[in-house]
Amino acid sequence: MNFGVDIPFVHHLGFELLQFDGGHSEIGYEPKPEHLNSFAVTHGGACMTLLDVTMATAARSVQQDMGVVTIEMKTSFMQPARGKLSGKGRLMHRTATMAFTEATIFDSEGRACAHSTGTFKYVRRLPTGAKSVNSLNAISTD
Repeated sequence: MNFGVDIPFVHHLGFELLQFDGGHSEIGYEPKPEHLNSFAVTHGGACMTLLDVTMATAARSVQQDMGVVTIEMKTSFMQPARGKLSGKGRLMHRTATMAFTEATIFDSEGRACAHSTGTFKYVRRLPTGAKSVNSLNAISTD
């Protein structure tokens, strides 16, 4: 399944889009050794990226022609994230311009490891590249 846009950082982490419809999303993630912290568990930054992308994908799933930008997110870490992970997201509410979402990371045993809520702003996708780099109107999304 395709995210609908090229997101180099998501590609680098190896996220796999498993669900992308009706306000729901699921992303699989098998952390590589370089994604671990000094305790040999998935780094909190990698977990937050998984939560952010999972929530953004849930928000975009109801209007795939739009991008979203993160306005805010709150994350609670409940236990170490070990092994293959799954991020499951849900669009809780939306307005014409805003999406209110949540996501949870589960380990391979189905235990919840981290949970986030997030607010996203829907934005029109604008061309990116050399011409728009200097444009104040260009927004890189996702």
